[in-house]
Parts: sequence; C-alpha cells; structure tokens
Amino acid sequence: MSGHPAAAPKLIPANAENRYEVTRSDLPLSCPMPGMALWNSHPKVYLPIVEDGGESVCPYCGAHYVLRD
Repeated sequence: MSGHPAAAPKLIPANAENRYEVTRSDLPLSCPMPGMALWNSHPKVYLPIVEDGGESVCPYCGAHYVLRD
C-alpha cells in the first residue's frame, strides 16, 4: 500500500455556470448532471434537449444547455 491517497474525481460545481455545452454521450440529459456537486443543488430533472432543438433550460436553476454535435 502506498502512502498516497487516490486522486478524487473532480466534481463540476452545480449551478455555477449559466451555460453548459453537452454532447450526445451526456444523454439522457439531467440537471444537475452526473459529476456535479449535489449538496447545494436542486432535485434532478431530465431535459428533452434533442426534442427542444438542441437547447434546453433548467426550470429550477435556469442553466442553459446546448447540444454540441
């Protein structure tokens, strides 16, 4: 056993930005996204970004998601 702790995965701050670019690998899209720090966030909501023409806005926090192909 080494004396070095394993590097913790870097969390994305939830509700820290107004605009997030996402790809199809992020689908199904939810806000907050997996990997976001959730302690200060809102309930998870799924956003129909494909059906919305490639852009969706979270009804809780107003985050704007843009689908990048």
